[in-house]
Amino acid sequence: MAKNQANTQVNASTALVSTGKGGLLGSATNHIAGKALPFLPPWAGAAIAPPVAGLITHEMWGDSALSAGIACAGLGTSGIALSAMTWAVSGGNNTFRRIRRAHATASVAAGMGWLTCATAAGPFSTGMLNSWVFGGSLFALSWNIRGLMRNAHDETETVEKGGWAKLAEKIGLEKVQVSNAKGSGKGTVTANVEVGDGKTVEDVQATAGKLAAALHLPPSGVTVTRDPDNAARGTMSLRVADLLKDGVEFIPPQRLGLLPTADIPIGLYANGETCLINPFDAAILQHLLVMGVTGAGKSEFCRTVLAHLMTRSKMSIWLIDLAKGRQSVGHMAEGLDWFIQDAKTAKLALKALPGMIAARGDRLADEGLDQWAPGSSLNAMLIWMEEAADLVDFDKLDEVARKARSVGIWLVVSLQRATWTNVSTDVRANLQASACFGVDDAGDAGFGLPDRVVESGAVPDWGSDRPGYFYATGMGIPQRQWTTEVRGSYTGDVKDEIVDMIRAAAAVRDPLDEVTAKAAGLVYAQRAHKGSNRTSPHVVTAGPVAAQLETVPDQDITDEEQDVADEIQDVYDEVMGQIPGDPEPDADYANIPLDGEMPETDEDSGITFGDQTDRTAEEARHILYVELDGFARTGRLSFEPADLIPATVAAGRKRPWMQAQLKKLVEQGVLTKDGHGEYTIVESPLVSA
Repeated sequence: MAKNQANTQVNASTALVSTGKGGLLGSATNHIAGKALPFLPPWAGAAIAPPVAGLITHEMWGDSALSAGIACAGLGTSGIALSAMTWAVSGGNNTFRRIRRAHATASVAAGMGWLTCATAAGPFSTGMLNSWVFGGSLFALSWNIRGLMRNAHDETETVEKGGWAKLAEKIGLEKVQVSNAKGSGKGTVTANVEVGDGKTVEDVQATAGKLAAALHLPPSGVTVTRDPDNAARGTMSLRVADLLKDGVEFIPPQRLGLLPTADIPIGLYANGETCLINPFDAAILQHLLVMGVTGAGKSEFCRTVLAHLMTRSKMSIWLIDLAKGRQSVGHMAEGLDWFIQDAKTAKLALKALPGMIAARGDRLADEGLDQWAPGSSLNAMLIWMEEAADLVDFDKLDEVARKARSVGIWLVVSLQRATWTNVSTDVRANLQASACFGVDDAGDAGFGLPDRVVESGAVPDWGSDRPGYFYATGMGIPQRQWTTEVRGSYTGDVKDEIVDMIRAAAAVRDPLDEVTAKAAGLVYAQRAHKGSNRTSPHVVTAGPVAAQLETVPDQDITDEEQDVADEIQDVYDEVMGQIPGDPEPDADYANIPLDGEMPETDEDSGITFGDQTDRTAEEARHILYVELDGFARTGRLSFEPADLIPATVAAGRKRPWMQAQLKKLVEQGVLTKDGHGEYTIVESPLVSA
């Protein structure tokens, strides 16, 4: 048994010292070899290079004193030159680097000195052999010591830095790594950013202005965007040259008759890529907020977008511009389905939107569509509102915007400042796309652009100094481009060509679909401006820039239609003759309350009041309808209940009856009512009846 234990111990000992896999001796040997390997190159160099080089030079020039002398002179001069170059390229401003410079220079000088002597005397002569053994060993050891102490220098000393490290130290980004910098060849440089412990990408974004100043770039020349998948990473973009300063040419449509879902080129990015928007093809139709000071380029942007959409089929455009009117888009007015330039008509048009949205929603449901698509019988619509703060009830716009996107109505709200005093937070939340031109105050950009865009440094606070430059988000634009400057197209040089293009596109422009046109009501049917399309051509009269557009006269009506019209007119004239006119302020009957009893005859005034209570319900209703029909015929499409007092008196009824009739007409869709008690006529009650 003792013998077996002894054998076991011997076997264990043999296993422990075995050089096989897993043995301690093998592991120790591998560890020592790994540690010693970095120190072997100086010894190998000292052992091989000097005798080989000395033997070669001695064999070449050592046979005669003359050749040896010339060779030694040349090698000596070369040694001096190489030593000087080593001194120059290994400079530094701290103790460690100064020692490294002296060590490297001395090594080169010693090596070249030994080679010069070995050329004349031979590398294996007694003196040269001794100096090779001792000098080479000293050389190898010195480099080994330097390798050991490489990271042992004084960390408190200032180390000279260059490139990003030097710049990062100045602006407080020492723990930020910048890598994979690439130039686009078109004025921009992009690089990956990764932050270390204790830093965030937001810290880098906060220094964008300092970095731009350090690199002598414009304030908006540096942007830093976050990586949505990694909070420690981001992308830095530097605009080192402005290749758009000479302007961007207008890019015409590929052909006439494209659908609304085709891309719209609106300009060029600073990186040279074309800026394309496609609102109607996006997963969600995003309404657009256009913001910027006067002279920043909003009107040019408007002309670019409209010029493209005016050449599309299944597209209808309404433009509301109370400020500049024809000055901005007068020459393009032929491509507009409705051009509104007065506040009264604008408000009536906007009041018609809820009814239009409801009617379009019902039609899409009948067609089995959750949202508008080119296959629908409805046109896509653009309603562009210039200086919207002067005409829009933003409380109502909030509800309209939420519902309009699914029925294919694209709203564009353009104004100078979208601050909370002009546009509510709820409305801005529904204007999910943006085109922000120059603003005077950097804080204003935050009202028009998403927070992550502003935080990246993309702030167009150049006012009107850089017309045409802007940042755009939404509308199908890739998010990586949201922080890249855009310069919009310039249409001034091709103004005449655009006019010709719009006129030629009349053959492909579809009129507003019947469902929407009917829901828009009389305010649309009686519109003063009617653009041209393939079913209703128009002629352009003479005049500067773009002239007024006149409709082609209506076709002749039949005798039967004329008889019906004459009959309606006769009834209208008969009933209107029974309605007293509006009372004068000082008239004897001006103080008669509508809700009171019929007064007694005043003998002094000579005025008599007939009893009209014997009128039937149908006759009374007809008198009220004729009054409303008269409003519609004369273009008076909005009214208040007090305006119907004469008709109510003529009908022999009182205010509760009138209010009940108005409520019924609202339910039938003949009228609409706003929150201030004002009614709008959608269609004549005589027609609907």
